[in-house]
Amino acid sequence: MNDSKSSSNPSKDIGEFVRLLSENQQKLFRYLMSLLHDRNVVDDVLQETNLVLWREFASFELGTNFTAWSFRVAFFQVQAWRKKQQRDRILFSDEFLQAISEELAADTDYADQQIEALENCLGHLPDHHRQLVQHHYTACDAVPEIAARMDRSADAVYRMLSRIRHTLFDCVTQSLYSKETS
Repeated sequence: MNDSKSSSNPSKDIGEFVRLLSENQQKLFRYLMSLLHDRNVVDDVLQETNLVLWREFASFELGTNFTAWSFRVAFFQVQAWRKKQQRDRILFSDEFLQAISEELAADTDYADQQIEALENCLGHLPDHHRQLVQHHYTACDAVPEIAARMDRSADAVYRMLSRIRHTLFDCVTQSLYSKETS
């Protein structure tokens, strides 16, 4: 263990851990979703990952890349989950999963820029469009349910979602492009 860390203030270390984990929680969730594609499984693996990060924080060297370290821990938790699931058919090999993991870890900065741009673009939508997006994509409400609440046909809601997606795509693309050129 790093001697300077062991002699530091434990409450300061706890505060630093909470800060770093809070800053990286969304990234960890997205990373795990990219690997597992099942929100229930991701929630379980994320919880296990957070426990391991907490248990192993003393071995983390402050000032180094917490995101990379937490992704590595998360990757090992995915592997542990996969081993538990061996009785089920696993679609991807460990080598494929490793390659995807490395690619995702390398692209976190760009993904953060995309998410920031999307959040900004969502903020520019009219309230009723933003609520429709939230109901469909965040709350995972089915289009027929949304249509019934809005007193519209499902086709009309599908068309509205399509137009909103195109608007968001154009906005995010423009936002990223203007960041690249500035």
